[in-house]
Formats: sequence, structure tokens, C-alpha cells
Amino acid sequence: MPNSSTDRGSALLQTEIVTGIAPEEKTTRKVAAEFRKRLREGFKLKPTGLARDNPQILLDRGYTPRYELRLFDTVYYLTDPRVDDDLGFFIAYVQPGRSGSRGPRRELYPQIFYKDISLVWRSASHVIRTEEENWVGKGALKPYIEDGEQVFSSAEETTDLPFEIQAALDGLSRIASRPRRDTQAVPLILHNAPDNRLRPYEDFEGPRRRASSDKRNLVNGARKVAFFTRDNDPESLRFVRGYEPDFTRGVLEMSRSRSRLYKGNIRKFRILSKNRTIQYQFITGPRRVWIVPPQALTTEIMRYGVRTIDVHVDDDLCVPGFEYHYLDQTYDPPELHSQIPQGFAGRPSDVDPARADATAWISRLPVVREFREKVLRQRVRPGGH
Repeated sequence: MPNSSTDRGSALLQTEIVTGIAPEEKTTRKVAAEFRKRLREGFKLKPTGLARDNPQILLDRGYTPRYELRLFDTVYYLTDPRVDDDLGFFIAYVQPGRSGSRGPRRELYPQIFYKDISLVWRSASHVIRTEEENWVGKGALKPYIEDGEQVFSSAEETTDLPFEIQAALDGLSRIASRPRRDTQAVPLILHNAPDNRLRPYEDFEGPRRRASSDKRNLVNGARKVAFFTRDNDPESLRFVRGYEPDFTRGVLEMSRSRSRLYKGNIRKFRILSKNRTIQYQFITGPRRVWIVPPQALTTEIMRYGVRTIDVHVDDDLCVPGFEYHYLDQTYDPPELHSQIPQGFAGRPSDVDPARADATAWISRLPVVREFREKVLRQRVRPGGH
């Protein structure tokens, strides 16, 4: 559903609905050969980390891509999966298309793609690796009020990779039964930030600021499309008319994967809003359902591989099946750290005791009940998919 604007000088972003994005049907050898050919023809590697002054070190270390994805006019090149002490990840090289690059289009941007505890693939914005901190940057900042003062936290959803490529990344992540251990790649590729720097760098913030400068690009005028009318009450969830998920005619595709944290099979449903301007991802696991922060349908992809336009919802709409809930022992006395609405935390995870079951909250969301009724139950009937 392309936007009607054809003026390339306009800041109005195009939109399009696509399905079935999968790795290009090329051998790993051919992908690697074509990537090297691009470099010989003058494409430049542009890492922002320790390899900034010597990008060749990435190839010398064997970080040549083996897989290729294409979304709109953006190309994603991916290595085999790797792991370090904290992350399972791909090294990715993003070649933005015409709309996603304001500089030379013959540049390839190395990035780190990793899967979050909500089972969404993300592109890290920067990294802190010091004696005091070990943290992966999670994108733009958003304000909130704490004890009467304005403070900031990461808007983690701004690093979510497009829903259109999530299934392909899930599939590629299962190729290696034992991903290669690599503790050097992350600091080589990403901005190395000082302690306590939550804010990403200009190469992440700039494209988002430019995209938002034309108010026509803002989803619902940058206001929330879903919110709660009462604190700590899941039943009070409301959607702005038209932005509700369309469970009858809006289910675009479903993919399957597995999760150790959730102990079994996972399904991801990509679903349009009723007004066809945004998209949702509902994830199901054994006895659980949760919602990923929705995304726009814009085709502009920046160098981090993510969209430049946000969809705003109340954070409590998108609590994953397991979420952080633990006593922080670094304080005296210990303080509870929880990202689950008060009174709704369940048992801790057997895999990670710092995360608790959030089903008590999620299952009472009216939109989740409707999803179960109109999508999950319909699909288990004879003749369903």
C-alpha cells in the first residue's frame, strides 16, 4: 500500500505492506563473493567502534557475511550467528536504500543484531564495556516522572528490527547448533560509550529527528494509540479508533520458532491495524501470549537497520511473558526492581530467576482475550492454519 507521494524531494515517507521476506536464494559462498566484489568496486565499511580506523580488521577476523536479506530498497548482509558472555547475535552489514541514507549510498554499516527477552530481534545502538558497566545501548530516550522529577529511560522499541524480517532472523539463528563464541565483535563494531551514557549517538538520533520533522509522518500525531485510563488496571486498556489490531482481516503472516526461556514452540503473528497504518506482532508460547511494541509501515530504513518513525503506546501494553522482577542486592537494604505492574508478578523463571511470569497481567488485557478468541481458537478448528 504505497504512499501517494512521488516527490523525492519531499520529507513525506513512503509506506508499503510486504510479506514473505526470506533470505535470498544464494549459496553462502555466493553471498560472500558478491560482498567482497562490492568492496572492490568501492563500497566502504563504516564501523563506529574500535575498528573505525581499520575496517579491514572485520574481514581479517572472518566477519564476511554468508546470508542476504532484502526489505524495500535496503539490503541486510549477515554472518553466521555468534555468542559472547551476554548476547547471542549476528554481525550485520546494512546497506540503506535511497531514502535511508543521506550520505553516499556506497557505504555498508556493520551492526550487531541480537534477540531480546521478548523474543524480538534488535539492533544495538552502542555499547558500554568498562570495569563498572557491561551494557548494550537500547536506542532513543523517553522521559517519565519519578518522585516528582523528570528522568529518562531507553525507548527499547526504537531498536526493534522490522517485523518483516523477524521470521527470517529466527530461521537463520537456528542454522548453527553451536554458535561461535566471540567476545571481540561487539566493541569492534559499535560506538564504545562511557559509563552511564544511555543516549545513543547522532548517527542513530539524526535520521529519526529528520523523519519526524515532517508532521505528516507522525503516527497519530506522535500521541499514544493505546493507553490505560486507570493505573494498574489491565481492563482499562483503550485504543484510538482505527489503530486496534484487525484480527478478522489483518493477519498478514505467522512464523514458528523455539525458545529455551519459554520452554517450547513459539509463534509470531504479524497483524495490521484496522486503519492499515501500523502493524502489531503477537507472540505465543506454551500457555502465554504477549504483544510487541507496534511499528509503522514506512519503508525508510536507516543505517542501524531499523525504522525512523515510532508508534507510541503505553508501556504496560507490551509486557513480555517473562519480565524483570528481582531484589537488587547492590542497594542496602536491597530494593525491588520490577518492570511488571504492581501486584501482577508471578513465579520466577527457572532459566533466569531475575525474570518473573507476567501472565497475570497480560491475560487480563482485553486485546489479548480477543486475540485468543479470534485468531488462536479459529486456527485450531478443522481446516484452519
